[in-house]
Amino acid sequence: MTPAFRLCVYCGSRPGADPAWAEQAAIVGHWIASHGGELIYGGGHNGLMGIVADAALQAGGRVVGIIPQALVDKEFAHRGCSELHIVQTMHERKRMMAERCDAFLALPGGIGTLEEFFEVWTWRQLGYHDKPIGLLNHRGYYDGLLQFLQQTVSSGFMGPWQMDLVQIDQTAQTLLKSLVQAAGLSRAVGLDQI
Repeated sequence: MTPAFRLCVYCGSRPGADPAWAEQAAIVGHWIASHGGELIYGGGHNGLMGIVADAALQAGGRVVGIIPQALVDKEFAHRGCSELHIVQTMHERKRMMAERCDAFLALPGGIGTLEEFFEVWTWRQLGYHDKPIGLLNHRGYYDGLLQFLQQTVSSGFMGPWQMDLVQIDQTAQTLLKSLVQAAGLSRAVGLDQI
């Protein structure tokens, strides 16, 4: 069965210090599955990555993990994924994740999450794709980053239109609905009836 939408989620391989971030990761995974979507993510079993995948699986959703062999060798792979693709490089992993999804969502995370988020944002502003991008700023996790990004705008290194390419919200359900609507998939998900 073809999923209603495919959402690529970037997030931490650690759970973070605030349990609320783990709760939001679980909400994201459950929401994707309960709305007929497919989760595409980095294929790990630990941290927020494992939480979002487990929540989607427990809700009966499809989960596609894409992970480099080097991380499989370190026993980080989630063997319960509906599909687990083992690739050779991080570049191959990111390319496959981007090609298979309809939208991107970044949850709290570290430098890997930030790198992936900035890459798809850069690709969007260059016109390499037109897929929606979301940033979950739950409990102000990204406040400092967003303040810095506004500084890049006021300093003349970015335009306001570039900031407008990213949807930002503090609540997972609101942001997920917005991303699906922006991808033009509301009818398939049934959100047009909500």
